[in-house]
Amino acid sequence: MSGEENGPDVEAYVGLGDWTPESLVVPGEVRLVVSAPHPVLSRAAEGVDPTAKETVQLAADLVATMRVSPGCVGLAAPQVGVGARVFAVDVTGHPKAVTVHGTFVLCNARVVEATRWKPGREGCMSVPDLTGDVKRASRLVVEGDLPGTGEPVRLVTDGFEARALQHEIDHCAGLLFLDRVAGAHAVYQRKVYL
Repeated sequence: MSGEENGPDVEAYVGLGDWTPESLVVPGEVRLVVSAPHPVLSRAAEGVDPTAKETVQLAADLVATMRVSPGCVGLAAPQVGVGARVFAVDVTGHPKAVTVHGTFVLCNARVVEATRWKPGREGCMSVPDLTGDVKRASRLVVEGDLPGTGEPVRLVTDGFEARALQHEIDHCAGLLFLDRVAGAHAVYQRKVYL
C-alpha cells in the first residue's frame, strides 16, 4: 500500500497542542440530546470541513451540552441530531481516567491503532435507561482534525479515555454501545443513586 492510500504521513499529525474549546471563538449553545431509536443514531455520519462556520458552531455546542450534562464524558454530533463526524470528549476528573487530554473536539476522526482489548461497562445519554458490557481497546491511536483550524492531530491514549473515544467514534459510524455488547446477558438496567 502506498502512502497516499494511508492518507497524510504520520509526521503531518501533531498532538492537541494549545487547542482548547475557547479556541473556537464562538459561544456554544446547549442542544437537546436525542434518544434511541432516533434514526440519526443509526446512520453513518458525513465527513465535515473542520474550518466551516457550521462545524465550529457545532463543536462549541457539543462542548456546551456536555458541560451541563452530569456524568457526561463524551458527546457526538449524531446525539444532538446532526449527522456529522464531530464529537467532544472530556474525561477530566473521572475516577477511572488515567490518561487525560482535557476537553477536546475532533472532526473526521478514525482509529489507526487499537490494542489491549478489555471489557468494561458503558452508558450513553442517548440510551438513558441501560448500560452494557463492551469490549474495547484499552490502548488507542486516533487521527482527526481540530475544528476551527483544521489542523490534523494524532492522539495516543489508553484506558477510560480510549473507551470514551471509541464510543464517540461509534456514534459517528451509526453505532450505539448496544450494537457492541455480546448479547442480552451483557445489558443492564441503569442504576440511579440519589
